[in-house]
Amino acid sequence: MSGGTREGGGGAPGGELVHLAVERGVATITLDSPGNRNALSRRLLADLEGHIRAALADERARVLVLTATGPAFCSGADLKEQREPTAAGPSARGSGGLVSILTALRASPKPVIARVNGPARAGGLGLVCASDVAVAVDSATFAFSEVRIGVAPAIISVVALPRLGPARALELFLTGDAFDAPTAAAYGLINRAVPAGELDAAVGRYADSLIMGGPAALAETKRLVSEVPGLPIGEAFARMAELSARLFASDEARQGMAAFAEKRAPGWAIRD
Repeated sequence: MSGGTREGGGGAPGGELVHLAVERGVATITLDSPGNRNALSRRLLADLEGHIRAALADERARVLVLTATGPAFCSGADLKEQREPTAAGPSARGSGGLVSILTALRASPKPVIARVNGPARAGGLGLVCASDVAVAVDSATFAFSEVRIGVAPAIISVVALPRLGPARALELFLTGDAFDAPTAAAYGLINRAVPAGELDAAVGRYADSLIMGGPAALAETKRLVSEVPGLPIGEAFARMAELSARLFASDEARQGMAAFAEKRAPGWAIRD
């Protein structure tokens, strides 16, 4: 999940705090502010949003991988920055940036994988919940720690609640207690917890599978998973029947079915 075309410099003062590299259809977006455990500062949020939008616009990128440098994935809000007085009020403290980022990840037509290299807290856990697939090292810990500093997990609840359900969310949101990666997998917050030495291989297997899917098919599949649960059953069947008919008639589907019949990879498949 490294190499390829890289944009931006290091995480040193004045440099970017997030980097983007595109290789073999995979856009890897790396948080690189290990000195504060990749906290969601204004600079990091701005860099992250910019690289997410660049990856979404890049025709070479078929899958996004979100990861980080250092021992932590993301510690949540930059509390030192949050304590600084600002004349513009809360919107200048990055909450608008986080809303935009979580929205972009959830609405992304390209699948998003979270490669969780270490602990995730609060807003960092929101990034995980906004991804489509999440793989974490088994030593990682997680917490919705907002109540411990006198706030609520307001913004990230939008992406966390669909994964947790209300009963589990109440437990985790109200206590702020930390839990480990296998527990996060059992709760449905991540897909797999693996030893550190197996993290890249596990993420790579997901990426390899995802880039074999038709781009339009992947985008529509993401959308239906989000939309169908909220529809009345009759409307759901009607809309999904229309979608199925439209997709089967598409050039992408015709190409995919021809490739299947001829026992070859379709044109959209990315080869080494």
